[in-house]
Amino acid sequence: MTMLSIVKGATDRPLIEETIGTLLDRAAEQAGEREALIVCDQGVRLSFAELRDQAEAFAAGLFALGVRPGDRVAIWSPNNAEWTITQFATAKAGLVLVNINPAYRTSELEHALNKVGCAALITAQRFKSSDYVAMLQDIEPTLGSQAAGQLRLERLPALRTIITIGEARHPGCLPFAEVAKLGTAEHRHLVRQAQDATHASDPINIQFTSGTTGLPKAATLSHRNITNNGFAVGSAAGIGAGDRVCIPVPLYHCFGMVMGNLACLAHQATMVYPSAAFDAGAVLSAVENERCGFLYGVPTMFIAALSHPEFARFDLSTLRGGIMAGSPCPVEIMRETIERMHMAGITIAYGMTETSPVSFQSDMGDTIERRVTTVGRIQPHLESKIIDEAGEIVPRGQPGELCTRGYSVMIGYWGDPEQTAAAIDSEGWMHSGDLAVLDDEGYCKIVGRSKDMIIRGGENVYPREIEEFLHTHPAVQDVQVIGVPDDRYGEEVCAWIRCHEGAALSEEELRIFCRGRIAHYKVPRYIRFVRDFPMTVTGKIQKFAMRDAMVEELSLAADGE
Repeated sequence: MTMLSIVKGATDRPLIEETIGTLLDRAAEQAGEREALIVCDQGVRLSFAELRDQAEAFAAGLFALGVRPGDRVAIWSPNNAEWTITQFATAKAGLVLVNINPAYRTSELEHALNKVGCAALITAQRFKSSDYVAMLQDIEPTLGSQAAGQLRLERLPALRTIITIGEARHPGCLPFAEVAKLGTAEHRHLVRQAQDATHASDPINIQFTSGTTGLPKAATLSHRNITNNGFAVGSAAGIGAGDRVCIPVPLYHCFGMVMGNLACLAHQATMVYPSAAFDAGAVLSAVENERCGFLYGVPTMFIAALSHPEFARFDLSTLRGGIMAGSPCPVEIMRETIERMHMAGITIAYGMTETSPVSFQSDMGDTIERRVTTVGRIQPHLESKIIDEAGEIVPRGQPGELCTRGYSVMIGYWGDPEQTAAAIDSEGWMHSGDLAVLDDEGYCKIVGRSKDMIIRGGENVYPREIEEFLHTHPAVQDVQVIGVPDDRYGEEVCAWIRCHEGAALSEEELRIFCRGRIAHYKVPRYIRFVRDFPMTVTGKIQKFAMRDAMVEELSLAADGE
């Protein structure tokens, strides 16, 4: 009998039907003195009891500012202790945390805040080349003349409060450290009431995912979605109570806040952040100094760590496992990670934001070949199937679209029922758009993906979003964006531009137009000005032909160096 490409995960352990706030309270009661959070570059060390207390105090401060259960609270910042305190404060207060990518610029930020109607924004003041406060003032020039906590902004009508991380004061904004001081005993009582009234099925988190139809969509996740996924991911990786997990991946993404923070919370392990953003030296130092047993990262992060000029001087002997995700791992990198970094138990994970995120993960005992050629097997309490264009399940070994069903599937896209219905069918299956193959043992291999999506250094980039932005330049008549291979990032963004008749535009002018308005990883590295695009006889753009032409051009250029 032919085996079909459908698998179901184990159900021997019941799902968690509690909120994140309840899990934090339990950790504080059972392991209150154990370190919950270590932030190396800030010198922060918080026990589970201290993390709970700081989260409750910050939540009470938010209530003092007029924020109420169900409101959306955004955070726009690289990794730091304040990010995590905010994550747990919103969970306790029945609020919805909205993750804003630190690379976002003005147009993306404005869209995100307005799309879900954020009542408050917690933001870094600046990071690297980004001046976050200046960007907010660019969106709303009257910000500096308004009273902090009582904002009335024309272009951000729902936003009442902006809270800045750091000591410096800015007109119209409140410093993060002062918010907790605003909360009274009554506000703390309201927080506890809100936590008691919150259900596991309630929304807790919104993450923006680029879409093939234009602007980012707001994937909305529940407590039940992400607590269970964090627990399952941590279990598969072998994380247990008292372990230390080095988390250099961004918190704004599910990799950091779910697979990292919530896996640690669910297993009462310690979260360790090496630095605000990835730095290979800081990662190696954190592993050594904090005696971490687990390390997370996308393949490019492991490549950077392994090639660090002082790699040999770091003692990484405490490492034994971790998670590599975001893009396929080259076999040599996997071997080096296992041998040189002592990570014999490292696992591979696959999923998407809309499934909280992980649906497949390899096992610590899987062979290296399994870990580099597949994404493992289905997670507990989930189902996956692979279907053809007619929606029929294909036999094992045949490619088709990967679909997932179960507790991990998002509530939906905020305020967008049509997009939600297009992604989640009437039977509850989330359609990934990825092409995959299941073998007879249930291991899944990703063999393709949505035809347009670019994965640059672990970031999902959809060409349509960039194309629509570039169309706003007055000289651009038409534009097509594709991904081209890159040794460092896996793929880079390439734009083919057709200008209006008589219009003049240079590569540098176009890049200047992009800077500060779209995230840096979306700015095209390669720009080509063309008269026409390759097309079929029916007038459809042949992006594969554009990609082939660029691969040949870049190959010839490399050979000529």
